[in-house]
Amino acid sequence: MTTLKDLAAQLGVSIATVSRALRSSPEIGPEMQKRVKELARKLNYRPNPYARSLRRDSPKIIGVVVPNIVTHFYSAVLDGIEREAAAHGYSVISANSHEDTTDEIHAVENFLSLHVDGIIACLAQNTTDYTHFQQLADMELPLVFFGRTCLPDLFPSVTANGDEAAYQATQHLLQTGSRRIAFLGGPAHLDMVVRRKHGYLQALRDARIPIERSLVVCGTIDFRVASHAVRQLLERNDRPDAILAFNDIIAFAAYTTILQMGLRIPEDVAIIGFTDDVHAEYVTPRLSAIVDQSTLMGRTACRLLLRNISGDLKVTHEIVPQKLMIRDTSDKNKPQ
Repeated sequence: MTTLKDLAAQLGVSIATVSRALRSSPEIGPEMQKRVKELARKLNYRPNPYARSLRRDSPKIIGVVVPNIVTHFYSAVLDGIEREAAAHGYSVISANSHEDTTDEIHAVENFLSLHVDGIIACLAQNTTDYTHFQQLADMELPLVFFGRTCLPDLFPSVTANGDEAAYQATQHLLQTGSRRIAFLGGPAHLDMVVRRKHGYLQALRDARIPIERSLVVCGTIDFRVASHAVRQLLERNDRPDAILAFNDIIAFAAYTTILQMGLRIPEDVAIIGFTDDVHAEYVTPRLSAIVDQSTLMGRTACRLLLRNISGDLKVTHEIVPQKLMIRDTSDKNKPQ
């Protein structure tokens, strides 16, 4: 089946231009409209029949792109989106990018084919080219980012106060006996990583603790990669005595590796992770964690999108606070 992307590629124009030309938008000149429509007829382009069915039976549809739907954070955000959308008569279609830009682009294109009313998205970890999102602005299709964001001048967003939370967590580790604190992050270009790393570094500066760049490890968000990085850190003679982990995958990779190496938590290595409250409670020792209000984040993102869909085009950036939950894995001074 010929897609909007196929037409755009053959004509050397954007998907947004093709979409507008097929709708006879006055923003597209007569000559371009003619070229697009002639090629569409030649290639037998037809709107997706599934999309037409959805639009007939449930005309109010929101598309959601998440990087890893099997994690508690993203499923909880999606739950918040679905609840808020349902309260306003909207249906939700979700797509998993699997932390891959190509899948993310396909998800956006599929949503365009389905003629969704708007999109909520969190960037895949390897996305550095935002052209596919820029096109949505050109098409005037409402889009809201959550968690990991881009193009802040064009699109609303909902994020957490990761810098403040990381600052508080690092401060807690210092106050409870840790001195050589490592930060394990994701890809350095992600704004979420930047915020959390900034809070960690600022806490060290304010405490006059020398910053050791070798203790700041930012890379792929992957359990095996994170485990290998932790093992390398802990095999050093000057190993860290605490770890602040960027998300739940990295946090539990660190947690597991510490125990596998025969080290004690928190006596040998303390740990705090940015992770969900449920799993942090279920391990022994219980994990100190920086917890997202993920369902609230989803509801807030959906509210912003619905506001845009209704015609309020203000680019708003909301912050949903995180909570530092102190348990068993972070206090070296506490009797075990």
